[in-house]
Amino acid sequence: MHQTSSRLLRMTGDDRPYTRDFKDLFSTLMVSLPLSSHRIRFKAYPFTFTSEEAINNLGSLKFSQSNRMPDPKDHTRIVTTTTTTTFSMAKEMARSVCQRFMDARFIELADGKTTNFFNPKGSLWQLTPKGIHVLERFCQRNGIQQDHVIKLLQSSYNTMRLVILERDSKTDRLSQDKTTTEVIFRRFAGATPNIKPNVSISDSDSVSEYHDGITGVKLAESRKIYDKVVKNSFTGKCAVDWLLDCCTTVERNETHEILNLFIQYGLIQPVLEDKVYIQSNPKSKDFQPTKNAIYVFTDKGKRVSGWIDGDRLSLQNGDRGSGGNSLTGDTDQRETATTRLTCILNDAALRLLFREYLRETLCEENLSFWLDVEDFNRNFHAIDKSKPDAVRETLAAAYGLYNAFLAPGSPCELNIDHTLRQDMASRMTRAVAKDDQAMYSSLKEVAALFDRAQQQVFKLMAGDSVPKFIRTQKYIEVAGDILEDERNGHNSSIERSQSRRYNNGTAS
Repeated sequence: MHQTSSRLLRMTGDDRPYTRDFKDLFSTLMVSLPLSSHRIRFKAYPFTFTSEEAINNLGSLKFSQSNRMPDPKDHTRIVTTTTTTTFSMAKEMARSVCQRFMDARFIELADGKTTNFFNPKGSLWQLTPKGIHVLERFCQRNGIQQDHVIKLLQSSYNTMRLVILERDSKTDRLSQDKTTTEVIFRRFAGATPNIKPNVSISDSDSVSEYHDGITGVKLAESRKIYDKVVKNSFTGKCAVDWLLDCCTTVERNETHEILNLFIQYGLIQPVLEDKVYIQSNPKSKDFQPTKNAIYVFTDKGKRVSGWIDGDRLSLQNGDRGSGGNSLTGDTDQRETATTRLTCILNDAALRLLFREYLRETLCEENLSFWLDVEDFNRNFHAIDKSKPDAVRETLAAAYGLYNAFLAPGSPCELNIDHTLRQDMASRMTRAVAKDDQAMYSSLKEVAALFDRAQQQVFKLMAGDSVPKFIRTQKYIEVAGDILEDERNGHNSSIERSQSRRYNNGTAS
């Protein structure tokens, strides 16, 4: 069984590639490259590639996902299902895409020099810790086992614990509600202040310290500004560097957006503006991404980050949110596990934390599959049956989902019951007719099976993962913030409701 799909990069309203497609393209390119050792003068650089190799491979890039399994009707036969995705682009477009990879901090010059330009000739590149993390997630999902990729992922270069940001799957915009912003801010601040003894160290362009994604933004212990000495400050550029290196941001404008939210929600404040930058960029009055703009954490920011003690409502004592519902469910026997999970999936901040918890407990694939089926269903229900290419694309996506999550031995194989697994295998190994109506009928059958699998995975998360997750300290703190906002009647409850369309949510 072989489904093929030729992909165009979907572009957002502000003319950039959708984050998930962009990361898939990057990872597919990295898998296609040999990532061998290259020498510059007297030094060898492992797991590197040249500009020419990247541009040539982007000209015609193929990614195949295969799965071999016994035929459900005849176990003496082996059936292979394969999905092949093809990207192709002209050389100038390939250079532009490589520039975007560099801007997103997926790649950097192997010799450690800084540059703002992807030179199409003669340069040697390596993956950043962020780029390696993106590649690792792609390989886990798709069962990539090429030796050169595995060696990189198992090397000492793989150090990053990236913050996976929640996005609206229709617009690809970042979630902007208060509580999600505070979750990101806690990672930005770090568990303890990352204080440097002098300004030259704190303001340096080096980002090697951010290789793990856990260390907070660099702070200058003291900084003289006019006739005052400011403690524990950071530059706008340092803040942008941290968000680019440690989150799934893909361009500088997204970091500016997040940092403006930090200011809007009272977590950081400026102590010195870059007025020259503001004159040429009037919309940047609140935040300027330069070395000349200086910021500090507010008292609220220090409390949110946990640096100093602050009053927070305790959910451990059975505090209730609006409507009398217990956010932990400990004191309300009537609240079902289904209700609790629905609440988590509806909320971008809780969903982000839940994903991190599932990753730590080695079952993130459950949430990934549930969200992917939501995305698949939305595309399926919006499909134009009069366009065979659209049906074929959606069917190819269905085989990709099956090979990743549901096929026997798949890289992210889910725990579903035997009957459903047999029904899935029987349908997915059956030949698909070529005429348009029959192809759409096959797609409807597959969509119905995905719905059954999604329901089973939902019950599994609700019954097994949620009861443990709602007892974690991170959940208790964030849910306490939600409860406090509701009691105080803050506008954030309105902002949160705009991000609570979990059927439109995604993480990337």
